[in-house]
Amino acid sequence: MPKIKVERPAPQKLQELGVSRWPVWEKEVSRFDWYYDTQEVCYFLEGKVVVEEEGGEKVEMGKGDLVTFPPGLECVWDIKKAVEKHYNFG
Repeated sequence: MPKIKVERPAPQKLQELGVSRWPVWEKEVSRFDWYYDTQEVCYFLEGKVVVEEEGGEKVEMGKGDLVTFPPGLECVWDIKKAVEKHYNFG
């Protein structure tokens, strides 16, 4: 079972979280290892990504998804379509 949580939030939930005030991160098509030392919640404005968790589980995410990455997660990001996302740590 994936550790990453992907959901399609209602606009009201995005407002409640204050997503529009979070910083924005952009990244071109690429593949890289990543480790989360703290929780990250992000909202994808653009892009398509497949994240492979350490056990081999693959989770797809992209435009319109609100994603929670748990602390301690080791994974590989495989960006299929350039990403633009709001993000919040902690």
